[in-house]
Amino acid sequence: VLAEGARDRHGNPIGSTYVQEVLEKAMGEEVRVTVLGHVQRGGAPSGFDRNLGTLMGYAAVETLLECEPEDEPKMIALRGNRIVTQPLMYCVEQTLAVAQAIAEKNFEKAMELRSPSFREAFWTLRTFGRVFPNPPKGDRERCRIAILNSGAPSPGMNTATRAAVRLVLDKGHIPFGVQNGFEGLIENDLQELNWHSVNGWASMGGAELGTNRVLPSGRDLYAIARTLENQQIKALFIIGGWSGYEAAYKLYSERNNYPAFDIPIIILPASISNNLPGSELSVGADTALNNIIGVVDKIKQSAVASRRVFVVEVMGYYSGYLALMSGMATGAERVYIHEEGVSLKDLQYDVERLNKGFQEGRRLGLMIRNENANRVYTTQFMVSLFEAEGGDLYDVRQSILGHMQQGGDPSPFDRIMATRLANKCVDYLEEKLRTGSTESAFIGQSGGKLEFHPLENFPRMVDEAYERPKHQWWMDLRPIARLLAQTESPQVENSS
Repeated sequence: VLAEGARDRHGNPIGSTYVQEVLEKAMGEEVRVTVLGHVQRGGAPSGFDRNLGTLMGYAAVETLLECEPEDEPKMIALRGNRIVTQPLMYCVEQTLAVAQAIAEKNFEKAMELRSPSFREAFWTLRTFGRVFPNPPKGDRERCRIAILNSGAPSPGMNTATRAAVRLVLDKGHIPFGVQNGFEGLIENDLQELNWHSVNGWASMGGAELGTNRVLPSGRDLYAIARTLENQQIKALFIIGGWSGYEAAYKLYSERNNYPAFDIPIIILPASISNNLPGSELSVGADTALNNIIGVVDKIKQSAVASRRVFVVEVMGYYSGYLALMSGMATGAERVYIHEEGVSLKDLQYDVERLNKGFQEGRRLGLMIRNENANRVYTTQFMVSLFEAEGGDLYDVRQSILGHMQQGGDPSPFDRIMATRLANKCVDYLEEKLRTGSTESAFIGQSGGKLEFHPLENFPRMVDEAYERPKHQWWMDLRPIARLLAQTESPQVENSS
């Protein structure tokens, strides 16, 4: 893969034809060149891009309304997963500084100016690009590290596993893949993995190691302890969702009874529901969001052709992340989530608004409902209510998207995030093994930074009854979603 502006360390351009000639001469094989060109600018925007554009547009208008004519020009930017404003000239200077550093052949400075994550990604890619890992150092103990999935399937699990395996090998340790989550530890079903065991997993959906929601207890704990002792496992790397966090905390809590559990444990968040503590985003949530958007876009085309209202049910358990973000990205009139609750008064208002809209010429209506928004006002109840109250104005249909939201190959966003998190997790385990520490943690992205949270804090950070974090950052986006869903412009009083 060649960047169009690539140059060597002497400042000479590197063209695709030149690379082709070098490869053909060195390998004696035919080499083809594909220049992607403007196809990269086309296509439907992803869910992330749609919502980013929406939030940036909202922030731009708010900033304009607050600015004075003499204020310095500003730019709307994304920093730390939050929309912020930056002085325009500062941004221009930073951009020019990168070009200047490259022109001066100061590539180290250019990397620093890009961002810490850019530099980290560069070196991670260099590691993965090798045919074989670095040979282990002779004086270093080679520890056995078990890698397993736990919880519901989530796109990106294979990407994270591949990254973990290769990074563990590159550190000089021995990775073991556990089949079928904690069930594999119970049944002693694990095998050593090598560099080529995970070929092709970077872009593969599903979970090749297998996964389930088994929560070990009673005799299971003894069986797991025996497996860890017999296999001489020195650390545990868990990739998964809520069940994985609960199971890891269970092992951590039983250390006094089972000495085999007194090893470093790290958990990487992978859940389409995006309901895990300490992390604003989970691996798989972006792919699930794109899956939903792709289907809802087609549903809207069907609805507009025949004057219909669709009630679309999405997954997420008790977390409304997928419902809210897909609602913003698809232009839904209403989003129902458990965090806000649903009342009969809400539904009555929605019926009145739908009826008024269709009377004035609207051709479609889209309502998105989290699967557990309300146990009484179900998707079928809402469909029946809207159909009865709408009369001849519109037809009403339901669409329960189901497990297609867990499928598909992971999006580029999820692949990159899974790799970044896996890299940090392996570094964490490497440090604990080197120092002899048995501290355990779960990793997460918060404010754009990757942070480790002690596993012992898990119960204090979550609402166990509804299996979600006590604080969910995306809840602050609800006012914007409600504003954009309005069918009429808000009434503004004439101050003159």
